Amino acid sequence: MAQWHTASDEELARNEQRSGWRTVRKVAPYLWPKDQAWVKYRVVLAMLALLASKAIAVYTPMLYKGAVDALAEEAVSPLVLGAVGLTIAYGLARLMANGFQQLRDAVFAKVAQRALRQLALETFEHIHRLSMRYHITRKTGGLSRIIERGVKGVEFLLRFMLFSIGPLILELLLIGVILAVVFDIWYLVVVAVTIGTYVAFTFKVTEWRVKLRRQMNDQDTDANQKAIDSLLNFETVKYFGAEKREAARYDAAMAGYEEAALKTSYSLAFLNFGQSFLITTGLVVVMVMAANGVENGTLTVGDFVMVNAYMIQITMPLNFLGTVYREIRQSLVDMGEMFDLLGQPSEVSDKPDAKPVDVSKGRIELDSVAFGYDPERAILKGVSLTVEGGKTVAIVGASGSGKSTIGRLLFRFYDVQGGALRIDGQDVRDVTQESLHDAIGVVPQDTVLFNDTIRYNIAYGRDGATEDDIIAAAKAAQIHDFIASLPEGYETAVGERGLKLSGGEKQRVGIARTLLKNPPLLLLDEATSALDTETEQDIKEALAHAGQGRTVITIAHRLSTIAEADRIVVLENGEVVEEGTHSDLLDRRGRYAQLWQRQLSEDAVG
Repeated sequence: MAQWHTASDEELARNEQRSGWRTVRKVAPYLWPKDQAWVKYRVVLAMLALLASKAIAVYTPMLYKGAVDALAEEAVSPLVLGAVGLTIAYGLARLMANGFQQLRDAVFAKVAQRALRQLALETFEHIHRLSMRYHITRKTGGLSRIIERGVKGVEFLLRFMLFSIGPLILELLLIGVILAVVFDIWYLVVVAVTIGTYVAFTFKVTEWRVKLRRQMNDQDTDANQKAIDSLLNFETVKYFGAEKREAARYDAAMAGYEEAALKTSYSLAFLNFGQSFLITTGLVVVMVMAANGVENGTLTVGDFVMVNAYMIQITMPLNFLGTVYREIRQSLVDMGEMFDLLGQPSEVSDKPDAKPVDVSKGRIELDSVAFGYDPERAILKGVSLTVEGGKTVAIVGASGSGKSTIGRLLFRFYDVQGGALRIDGQDVRDVTQESLHDAIGVVPQDTVLFNDTIRYNIAYGRDGATEDDIIAAAKAAQIHDFIASLPEGYETAVGERGLKLSGGEKQRVGIARTLLKNPPLLLLDEATSALDTETEQDIKEALAHAGQGRTVITIAHRLSTIAEADRIVVLENGEVVEEGTHSDLLDRRGRYAQLWQRQLSEDAVG
């Protein structure tokens, strides 16, 4: 059993390494894009500033040594002046080294910010390309956290890929050569052993800490997801008096985060102390060697000071290495999750030769359409129906019969698994999704609004709509008078998900938005089922107006809303069992007549 765990851990480590290199390969092109010459210029200039900074930094202790040796001699005026001059040169050198570092950061900042913005945009666009199935199975809170952490890691990773690891190695090599040439090979041996031990210890402990960090991230994502889920369901929480239950659920998630965060903090303390111990040991050994050299007369006091300055100069970047390596590993973990997200394939995608849909007559045809969300459970079983252009067809049936699924397939949230779905003879899989979405207007059962003004939500129907267009759409949806009666009119904020408006008001805003879009095809997905009878009648008039001159598919729960449809199709267990006009279907005394009588009885009881 122990061997099995070891093998699993090794495989996990290899996967992490591959994932890390994958992330680096994906980020690297942002530093050297083919079509962005200005980015390359900035990277080259930043590298030159970096080299200048390191060269000056390595030479600076020599000026310090010269000043100390000058002061250690007898106090003759020229030598004192020489010491003063060397001290000033030493100060200027330190200032220049820092100045080139700041120039490097300033020049590179635009490159890093460009990469961050571009990657954030690509991630955002990709999320919108992912299928409905993916978004249904993922939690919005957890998704947003993954994106937030991943994008934040971009700038850090880009900056330190260029300005920490490589420059640190260069500086250590230069200092090692100076110690070996100016002093003794044993100085280099001690420094090399110290650095090697330090790096091995840092990497080993950091790998352990990365696992703890991942646990902390998972707990953080879980807690954030529970918080957002609870807030989005604010009304439901209130309905069931579940505030304490939700608080306990959130606190349990935060307790897991607290435990993981404490382990991370404890491991950080252990890492920092271990690093300090190794560096201090190496520093003391080298300084003892230098002190012996001064006592023996083989080294000057200036040499002793220079060795000390070089060791401190090594110590600073090595301390930094620990931080950089930890942060890079953590950034790779965070960004790895984001790149996993970017690697998610779009279940529904345009064909390479896809063309815009051409809606001339508006004829919709389902030809033996088969579909199931789960391979083990078919929802539609060879459904065939035709909606002629400009006609209204209602689809009714019991819950789970596949009514709403037809609407999702028409909008191409999913692709059919058998048969075909065509618009004016064009298979929806052969046209671009953008043009298909432009051609179809949808009024869902529960219109969800953006947390903005009524104007913004109506104007969302068509980019660039004028004020007159917005008002005309509101009037057609029979909501203009209501909006005008509000103190702030069209500037009234609707609240998150439109909670400040009633169900009927939200539906009218949704209808206005769809009318502004002015699509040739209209899908009404149980658009009145969540409303009371009086409001339903008002909305029914607005929907009738919206359907004029358009091909309309109405997915209905309340049969009273579709009695005037040109044709009614009855679905049962994913199959068409009846179709005809309202009166025809009642005369047949079949499934539709049963549904009609049941609703009449329910309305009478209500």
